[in-house]
Amino acid sequence: MKRFEFICVDLQNEFASEGGKFYSFKPSIKFLRDVFFPYLYKENIKVNEIVSDYRQPRPGDGGDGCYPGTWGYESLLPTDLRKSVWVKCMNSPIWIRENGGVPDKNPGLPYPDSDGFGKWIDVNIGPREEVTPVIFGLTIDCCVLSTIQEFSWRGYKPIIIREAVDHASGDIKDRDIVLEKTAIRWWAQVLSWEEFKNGRMGV
Repeated sequence: MKRFEFICVDLQNEFASEGGKFYSFKPSIKFLRDVFFPYLYKENIKVNEIVSDYRQPRPGDGGDGCYPGTWGYESLLPTDLRKSVWVKCMNSPIWIRENGGVPDKNPGLPYPDSDGFGKWIDVNIGPREEVTPVIFGLTIDCCVLSTIQEFSWRGYKPIIIREAVDHASGDIKDRDIVLEKTAIRWWAQVLSWEEFKNGRMGV
């Protein structure tokens, strides 16, 4: 049986905490804090994290936030659960920049680095023949979606835990439409928390 590798996406204050520039209420935050993180601690599981540096310039996206070194950039994932970090600057994890994640240096223009992301995967997550990625965070209609697509196109078979993701709107109905009514089934298997814990998965 393949081992699980857990990947957290954009669980940063800018998106997840009241006062963040891109904040809306997200039901998954309570689940992650009250249920999921305690499970990770109990099972001694470390998490690979993908975070965003959304400073301008970012052609094609006018958003400006997640400044490294500020509260908005900080993650809700407890530091002692973190195994590794990849810093992206657009929705897709393959898009990076010079000085990405560096607080006191001007960021470069975004550019795609598929090979660099692949090397990060090789070092921290492992080969597709051995690993099933479990991807959670924000949001299922944007950055989490881009992440599961990227892993799927590399031959992995990702799992999404329903309660551990949210739609950008924060509306559970919108989340479930994405999980149940769109093409997401081509890129990931969606499981409830109970189904995941009880091993009811087709991988």
